[in-house]
Order: sequence, then structure tokens, then C-alpha cells
Amino acid sequence: MTDTTDAIRTTDAPTPPRWDLSPLYAGLDDPAFDADLAWLKTAYPAFSAAFQGRLSTRLGEALENWERIQERLNRIFLYLHLRHAAHLEDEAVKSRLYEANILTDGLGGEHATFFPIELAALSDADCAAQIASDPRCARLKPWIEKIRQQRPFMLSAEVESALTKRATFGSDSWSAYYDEVESDLRFSLPEGPRTLEETLHRLAEEPDSDQRFAILTALNGGLGGSFARFSAQTLNMVIGGKGVEDRERGYAHAMDFRNRNNRLPDAMVTALHQAVEAEAAPLGQRYYRLKARLMGLPRLRWSDRNALLPFADRTHIPFDEALEMVQSAFASFSPTLAGLAAGVATARAIDAQARPAKQSGAFNYSVVLPGGGSVSYVLMNYQGSSRDVMTLAHELGHAVHGLLAGPAQGPLLASAPMAYAETASIFAEMTTFRFLRERLRQNGNPQALLALLMGRIEDFLNTVIRQIGFSCFEQQMHATNGRLSAPDLSRLWQENLIRFYGPEGEPFTYAATDHLWSYISHFHNPFYVYAYACGELLTQSLYAVQGHLGERFESHYLELLRAGGSRDVTALLSPFGLDPTRPDFWKQGIRVSLEAMLAEAETLADALPPAA
Repeated sequence: MTDTTDAIRTTDAPTPPRWDLSPLYAGLDDPAFDADLAWLKTAYPAFSAAFQGRLSTRLGEALENWERIQERLNRIFLYLHLRHAAHLEDEAVKSRLYEANILTDGLGGEHATFFPIELAALSDADCAAQIASDPRCARLKPWIEKIRQQRPFMLSAEVESALTKRATFGSDSWSAYYDEVESDLRFSLPEGPRTLEETLHRLAEEPDSDQRFAILTALNGGLGGSFARFSAQTLNMVIGGKGVEDRERGYAHAMDFRNRNNRLPDAMVTALHQAVEAEAAPLGQRYYRLKARLMGLPRLRWSDRNALLPFADRTHIPFDEALEMVQSAFASFSPTLAGLAAGVATARAIDAQARPAKQSGAFNYSVVLPGGGSVSYVLMNYQGSSRDVMTLAHELGHAVHGLLAGPAQGPLLASAPMAYAETASIFAEMTTFRFLRERLRQNGNPQALLALLMGRIEDFLNTVIRQIGFSCFEQQMHATNGRLSAPDLSRLWQENLIRFYGPEGEPFTYAATDHLWSYISHFHNPFYVYAYACGELLTQSLYAVQGHLGERFESHYLELLRAGGSRDVTALLSPFGLDPTRPDFWKQGIRVSLEAMLAEAETLADALPPAA
């Protein structure tokens, strides 16, 4: 794939890599791409002709054919979404993506909506008999059960067909347009206009507190006005559309669909939110008071929240060095994971270069392709900070998860629910952190050790407290009757900041924060965000038993990854002797992780010489 977009380079270090998508298709005009679309035009009608009304006796054969269709869809949309994320302004890519969505939504609506409806309606006896007699059904039993559990929320075949056909014009289209508009934002910094990614990076890296506040002021001001109004409109469309469909389907509350999709009982999700607010939030405020002391500040402004400590190493870390760190960390735990992560890099499946017109943030995209092979691609905006190293570890954690689960489970069960998928990525972060911490302990550098530990605590706070705060903000949005204006959203946003981070001045002041909700793209995927907190605390619970399990831990963990979406959280954690249904499970996860790390940080800070 040829691209002439200039790279943004803030140092003389080698430019971070860009991915090579040619193993998928040679380009948008590749005949293989059109051949895949043509194959789908034949496969969908053949699927309905062969299996509609016949699932009671031919379920295994139908599942086999459905997997082949999913694999073909995976290749088409993996390629298009990766091309789009890397070049949001590319009109040719957007046109191809639009055309492919229209085609596949139409084919699915016309020829495939019968499948989940009839599968859910099969008698228990017919379903059980085929699972017992057909290995194809037995292998996909968890997927069959998941579909059958959705029966109370399914609409008529005619309505489901209409919804599928018009999906291209639903909330996802608003989300895609939002990403494009957000990528065009520029913020006025002293060195000139900067993208959102560059501005957030500067905010974290700037050593001077007053300059950090000036950057935050520029960020908040740039998000206000027309972009905040645009973001409010897109959220209203997402919230309104979801509310109508939830009521039609009969979901009990706004989070009902997400909880069911995550295979987490409502009570467990509620307990997670309550534990974070009651246990983690006060510990977070205690941490930020420690940070203020170490930074020599009476209190923190919001712009200081993710700032590096005065004695933190600010050296730019070249991407190749970051990759070596992460691979070495993986190898210290599991050669299997290290080998898979190295394979992602050597396959040129990482696009790490920060540049204009590229999607902000980071993600991993893992799928099973035709023939059963699994691939995994990573996008991030690497700028050389220690946090970027952890982001790389996070996304490679997702990547190895997909590369293990894909061959083991196939296209229908390869993807774990979001809440479990985040366990793999956060486990990778923790593995990298522990590897680097041990290296610093051996070097005998207490300041560097404290800076690393404080950074890991902040990652925890951003993953748990910040994301649960986001989730509570979402709950308020979805519970509001009527349209929410940008000022309404700003008010709710700041109320939740105070709820989770303390009253004004204890420990934060909240000037220049009222528009920050507007750049959080995850709100367009309702209730995605609590999965991060779930994954963090599940990971911390796993780490707490690692020493007890010894050499058995690695094999248990690799099996957890290979399970993909085939097991619920209780079954996944059972081999580790963990029970997430216990009322105090989440609280214990906070105590063995955040509380322990904070106590260690306080001890290290107290031992520093006064001049530090």
C-alpha cells in the first residue's frame, strides 16, 4: 500500500513503523477484493436456500457455512477499517467501506436474519440432540447457547431484516463521522497548531505546571463551541436510537444489553461500580495528595493529573527499543507470548506513527480469515513516552489473545466479551511493569523505581477510577429524558469529576475541564468503558495468585486466552481458584493492587532525600 502522508517527527529517532496490508489485498482495486464481494453475493442466498426452515436437522452444516461467511466478512472489513483508521480523509476508502456496508447489510437482512431467530426457536430436544451427535454443534455449543439466550429480546423476522438493512445509517455512522471530525481538530499551542494526540502528549510531558495548565486551557477551549455542540448531537443520536431499540426489544435498563453481551450478571457489574467508588476513589485521592507533595504543589490542577514527576526520566524512547522492552517482558513470563508478539512486528502489522488524519488513540484488530488462519493488527500513535511503551504492551496483549483464541475457537468464538478481552491487554501491561520494576530494583535506583511505580498507579487509576467515572457519566446520560445540550453534558461531566476525584481543591481544582467529555469517542459505543476496570481488577486478582500456582500459572493463563469467547468469567477464573461471584471480589482486587502499590510508593517517597 502506497502512502505519501508526511510523518510527524519530534526527534531524530527512527520513524515508528507503519503496517503493510498487502497480505490482505493489494489495494482497493485488487480483483481479489471484488471476488470476495462476489462470493458473498452467492453465499448468502445459498445459505438461506439451504438452511431456512431446516435447522432442526441441519444445524451443524449451517454453522459450518456460517463460519465461512464470517471469515470472508472478516477479511473485507478488517482491510477497509484498517485503511480508514490510518487515512481518515481518504475518500476512496470511505466510498469502498460505504459500498461494502450497504451490500453486506442488504445481503444479511435479506438472507440471514432467519438464522438466529430459528436457532433461538429450536426445541431444547432438537438442539440437544444435534449438539450430542454432531461435533460441529458440540464445538460451537457456547455460541449456540448465547444466541438462544437472546430469544426474549428478538423482534419479528421482518423487523430484524429491516434493522439489518439500515444498519449502515445507524449510530455507527455517527461514530465514524465523529472520528473524522475529531482528527481535523487543531489546538493552539506555543509551537503552533497541534492535533489532539500531540496536544495530549504535550500535556503529559510538559515539565512546567503553569505551561501544563496553559495547554489544558487551549485543549478545553478548542473542544468547546462548535465541536462540543457536534459531539453533543452525535451522542444524542446514539442515546436516542439505543433507547428506542432497547424498549422495543424489552431490555430492562440501558446497561442490560452490554451486561448480557459481556456475560456478567447485573449484580456483578453493580458491585464493580460500587467497589470502585467506595474503595478505589479514596485511595486515588490519597495518591494524588502524595503526587502533589512530590511535585512541590499545594494542590493539583487537572492538568497535573498525568504529569511526569520532576525526577522522572523524560528520555525519548525509540519505538524499536520499546518493542524490545515489551518482548523481553513477555519472554520473562511466557516464551509463547513473546513469540506471538514478535510475529506481529515481523509481519509488519503495527502502524505506530503519529500523523495527521489518522485515528486517535490505539486499538487492536484480530480476526480469523478464510482458511482458518488468524491475523492481528495494531494501531497506535507512538510518541516515545513511557506511557506509549505501556500502550504498546496493552495492544500486543490483545494481539496475542486473538492469535491464540482464533485457531482454537474459530471465527464465531474467537472474540472474548469486552470485559474479558481487557484482561489480556492489562495483563500484558502488568507483565511489562513487573519486568521493568525488577530491572530497576537490581540497578538500585530508588527515584526511577518510584517514578515507574507512580506511573503504574496512574495507569490503574485511569483504567479503573476514570473508566468507572465515565460509566457513571454514561448512565446519567442514558437516564435523561429529552435532548442533552453541550452545557448539560458539561454539568454532568464535572459532577462526576467531583464524585470520583474529590471536592474542589481536595486534591484537584477543576478549571478548564468542562468540555473534556467531548473527545471521549468510547461514549459512541455505549457502556464499553467499564470493561477496562473489569479487566484491570481481574488481572490484579490473577497476579495475586501467581506465586501460589507457580509453574502451573502460565499454562492456565494460556488456556484462558485460547478460550476466547467460549467461557464466562466464572469458568475462566475457576482454574486459578478465583470466584468473581463473591460479594467482596472487586474490593479484594483493589486492596491487593492499588492499596499495596500506594503503600509501597509512600514508603519509597518517605525514604527519598529532602533535596529530591
